[in-house]
Amino acid sequence: MPQFTYTARTLAGEDVAGTITAASKRELLAALAEQALFPLHVVEKRRSPWTLQRRVKTGVLVSNLAQLADLLQNGVPLLEALTILSAQCPHAGLADVLSDVRDQVAEGTPLDEAMGKHLEVFGELAVSMVRAGSEGAFLEDALKRTADFLEQQQELKSRVNGAMIYPAFLASLGVVITTVLIVVFVPKFAELFARLEQDAGGLPLPTVILLGASDFLGRYGVLVAAAIAVLVVWLRRIARSERGRLWIDRWKLRIPLAGPVFHNYAVSRFCRILGTLLRNGVPLLKSLEISSDSAGNRVLAQAIRDSAENVSAGETLSGPLAACGLIPKPVMAMIHVAEQANNLDQVLVGIADGIDRRTARQIDVVVRMAEPAMLLVMGVLIGFVLVALLLPVFDTMTMMG
Repeated sequence: MPQFTYTARTLAGEDVAGTITAASKRELLAALAEQALFPLHVVEKRRSPWTLQRRVKTGVLVSNLAQLADLLQNGVPLLEALTILSAQCPHAGLADVLSDVRDQVAEGTPLDEAMGKHLEVFGELAVSMVRAGSEGAFLEDALKRTADFLEQQQELKSRVNGAMIYPAFLASLGVVITTVLIVVFVPKFAELFARLEQDAGGLPLPTVILLGASDFLGRYGVLVAAAIAVLVVWLRRIARSERGRLWIDRWKLRIPLAGPVFHNYAVSRFCRILGTLLRNGVPLLKSLEISSDSAGNRVLAQAIRDSAENVSAGETLSGPLAACGLIPKPVMAMIHVAEQANNLDQVLVGIADGIDRRTARQIDVVVRMAEPAMLLVMGVLIGFVLVALLLPVFDTMTMMG
């Protein structure tokens, strides 16, 4: 539960200060009243930025969202449902989050706003879907669909991670072996290379490069490692900003082989969520706003929002949406036909299913190419070190022969 720091005045007119752990601000005020204290200033004690937060796994979040939907569908009031979930949640971090959401809802905050204050836990997709469900009176269905979306996303992520384990292992092994060769073994040949340089009048270029790299890492290896660590921390901070996320999403679409996968995945999410919202009676402009926020790519989201501004009463969606240039032409053709047939919601979900199937095939191709690519990189690195070590010896033997 959160902690609150307070300044209060006693009946004798003295000011006192302290810290109290309470489920909500209302409960804190009740506790102070029981002690005959009149609160003057109450502030929730913020968690230190250096405090480690327990990461909430997607499976745990999916289970709780599905349970919340079941409780609401069976007539349990929202506050009581949140109380039950926070009490029985096995994950301590998520239990605290659910408890805070319950307290905010009890104070009159809408559910989507309360969840939005814990965006790192629920994500933009869940918050957007809950907002749409609350406004469209289909909250239970929105929670279930969100759980399904997150589960599909986790399955895809697990599939990719599982397939990339071996290539990542090869890449790590190649870097470690190359670093050990350069830092540990190359200096042992320094005297031999010095003699060969005097006798032969010089060393081959690969050997010179290898000796320079070995000397640099030997002297400044610790500083290089520290600089890399600082760079990683700085990049992670940049990535949390809105501008940094936009930059990352823009470059994700340009990565060879992987870029089309990210693009299709974002378009699929947009089509599926837009179709779901339209099926539940959410107006088109509101559906576009919510589905753009849930696309998972800020470049596509911004293009959709710009297109939505051109959608007016009586104007079709396909025209302004095609102008953004980020929706594939076959998809736009199907959307145009669906608008004329008045079955846009069904067609959008079908489009998402088709894109997901193509994306799965693209992922298989990328994963199959990653393994030989890592083997090639590993072979080139180690081969370069070995050639640089042996080339002076071969040149000397040739001269002696």
